[in-house]
Amino acid sequence: MPTAVQIRRTGGPEVLELTELEVGDPGPGELLVDVAAAGVNYIDTYHRSGLYPMDLPLTPGLEGAGTVAAVGEGVTEFKPGDRVAWQGQLGSYAVRVRVPERIAVPVPDGVPDEVAAALLLQGVTAHYLSRSTYEVKEGDDVLVHAAAGGTGLLLTQLVKSRGGRVIATVSTGEKEKLAREAGADEVIRYDQVDFAEETRRLTGGEGVAVVYDGVGKNTFDGSLASLRIRGMLVLFGAASGPVPPVDPQRLNAGGSLFLTRPTSVHYVRTRDELIWRAGELFQSVVDGALTVRIGHRYPLAEARQAHEDLQGRRTTGKLLLVP
Repeated sequence: MPTAVQIRRTGGPEVLELTELEVGDPGPGELLVDVAAAGVNYIDTYHRSGLYPMDLPLTPGLEGAGTVAAVGEGVTEFKPGDRVAWQGQLGSYAVRVRVPERIAVPVPDGVPDEVAAALLLQGVTAHYLSRSTYEVKEGDDVLVHAAAGGTGLLLTQLVKSRGGRVIATVSTGEKEKLAREAGADEVIRYDQVDFAEETRRLTGGEGVAVVYDGVGKNTFDGSLASLRIRGMLVLFGAASGPVPPVDPQRLNAGGSLFLTRPTSVHYVRTRDELIWRAGELFQSVVDGALTVRIGHRYPLAEARQAHEDLQGRRTTGKLLLVP
């Protein structure tokens, strides 16, 4: 029977167990996919810990790429042998997975399976953040937290492609190098200086048009303090923990600020929107305009180590589980 990682109880990385699961045949509108690689994302740790309550037991993992082994009744866009990628489907930490056709996207020639698996969820996130949540314009000053992480490296490149000036925050010299290679104009070592004060200095006291903050609790106050008048704080994650309740008057006092908490599902509500975002990302890879950094590959049996490394901030770029 196919092998998968399963969570039977919530908790730390130790609750990730390698087990044997029978996936079964694809149902109507489904693809049965042989998984080439599954992406490891911070949201997986929320499912594992119980921060985002889920029915148990569950197989984590929301994205991956592989080859279609079989199709269910009513499937029209794909056939066995096609290469596909997906994001938004639990169960991806597995050798085989059933994927709804509506969330699968074709992987073009020129994009390897591992790159497709590494790109889709974080790439779609970076795409909607910079194109839709706050549409970056030529000359905008933009603060990107955790710029050497998987999402941060992609977001930095996409902001630069739209003419924005990226001010990146990182915690080590190695991560500073990666952020600069991705195109960051300025890099702040938040382990050495107050990033809000430094952001103000780098913008002549004005502040930035937008802060993309996937860190959460530890950066929230400084992110608000980094914004220009009528600037927007885009809080898209909580790597350091959830942000406590906020008094809306803080937005008034800070300069009529905007605060939003976007999530991917609201930015791929239609198949056309999903195909548009994924298509632009894949084309950018084919053209050489977007580089996807794979930081580390782990076998399924080392899912626990992958989570420990991710939460311990010992990683750069994207982490993959490779069955």
